[in-house]
Amino acid sequence: MRHSIESNENQKYKIIAVDDEIGIIDSLSVFLKHSGYTLVGCTNPYEAIEKVKNEHFDLMLLDYMMSPIHGDTVVEEIRKFNQELYIILLTGHKDLVPPLETIKRLSIQGYCEKEDKFEQLLLLIESAFKSIDQMNIIKSINAELVESKEQLEKAYLESIQTLRYTVEAKDTYTRGHSDRVSAYSVLIGEAMGLSENELKTLRIGGLFHDIGKIGISDAILLKESKLTDDEYSEIKNHPSIGKHILSNATIFQDIIPIVYHHHERYDGRGYPKQLKGEEIPLLARIVAVSDAFDAMTSKRSYRNELDLDFVKNEFDRCSGTQFDPEIASIFLNILNQNYQKILEIKERYQ
Repeated sequence: MRHSIESNENQKYKIIAVDDEIGIIDSLSVFLKHSGYTLVGCTNPYEAIEKVKNEHFDLMLLDYMMSPIHGDTVVEEIRKFNQELYIILLTGHKDLVPPLETIKRLSIQGYCEKEDKFEQLLLLIESAFKSIDQMNIIKSINAELVESKEQLEKAYLESIQTLRYTVEAKDTYTRGHSDRVSAYSVLIGEAMGLSENELKTLRIGGLFHDIGKIGISDAILLKESKLTDDEYSEIKNHPSIGKHILSNATIFQDIIPIVYHHHERYDGRGYPKQLKGEEIPLLARIVAVSDAFDAMTSKRSYRNELDLDFVKNEFDRCSGTQFDPEIASIFLNILNQNYQKILEIKERYQ
């Protein structure tokens, strides 16, 4: 009965698969039909571009090494008229994946090595549709909003809470974490003399910074042992997924830079864009400090919370490399002079 319900639910999604090998298309068709998905197959990439232009598809599974044009060229053409289509790139071998910069530039949401059982691909497809569902909720909210500022604010906050609770339901660590990151960020912003509007954006952005984790497989997100390189690469995709989810609603534009850039590093070695110094949006630099502090001072399945003196030394050591030195200095001053407020936040959001 459960499989039947899931199959019916999956039928609402429309997938297009593009591969110049008919055998791959046939295998995908059989595999996805068994999971209840509707698949349209194309062996001609030019025909696929026209189909996407004239029909609605929720997801594209796209072979990279094709003839007469490669997958990245297909995406480039599609992005000229469709920015929303969720695209997963398929490769014969992970060494054949295009450069990361190309994947980011073309807004390719994921990639997967071809394999006989397609198990990893199914996980990516399930994660994709979770993201698409949330994006559709936001689009629906945006379409229904009236111009009244009061109603706009109310819908804004309620939609944020709804999506945030969805993430928290799958990752218990995120529950208190997002609240604390939000509160710590506002504390820093106040010490920096930011405006009320900036503080509001910080508060909401902090609550919402990990929303992209809704598109990460539960098996990876909840894994207690060390992640593999491939699993860590998927985790690192959550800022891009978060940006993609929020991109359709004008009401979320102010917090997107926080969601997208809170894992950048001051020395340019962060992700997803390797921004450096003041290229990183100010509010994202603030949330990066708060996020790191809460990660170090929270109990995890694999360790207890770290000693406060150790944490202070880490902020001092990483000032100017991982963290904006001015923001790190301000936060260290809060830890040294006003630690009671930190304790109040920790107690409030246990």
